[in-house]
Amino acid sequence: MRRKVTNRNIVGKDHEYGSEKIGKFINYVMLRGQKATAQKIVYEALAAVKEKAKVEDVMEVFDTALKNTGPLTEVRSRRVGGANYQIPREVRPERRSFLSMKWIIDAARDGKGAPMATRLADEIILASKNEGKAVKKREDTHKMAEANKAFAHFAW
Repeated sequence: MRRKVTNRNIVGKDHEYGSEKIGKFINYVMLRGQKATAQKIVYEALAAVKEKAKVEDVMEVFDTALKNTGPLTEVRSRRVGGANYQIPREVRPERRSFLSMKWIIDAARDGKGAPMATRLADEIILASKNEGKAVKKREDTHKMAEANKAFAHFAW
């Protein structure tokens, strides 16, 4: 079993919503150390989510989106007897939240034409409804793990 990491970097809460998840999300959106720009993008996106989805609590929609895009299993490559096998493994909660945020951001970055805040808001709304590219990515990951279930006995 994996040993607990003692020196993990603790990300502070964001100043607008007081949430560690939003603070981490801002850091993942950030490019080239431009945190103020990333904060502006995320806060505009969350304001757009509130307006488009017509909800009072944006955090509820955001949490639902993260829950809907977080994978439960993934495949890891492992070399056994000269052959590489894709072995399905359960995903740790920290990695699940990381992948969820990364897939939402990547899906928003893939879209062209609109500002990043608008694309991010649209992807968060789609993910909260169990639709969109990030949810498709999770489904593909689960399908790959299901297809390679025969090699699960190689995991240890």
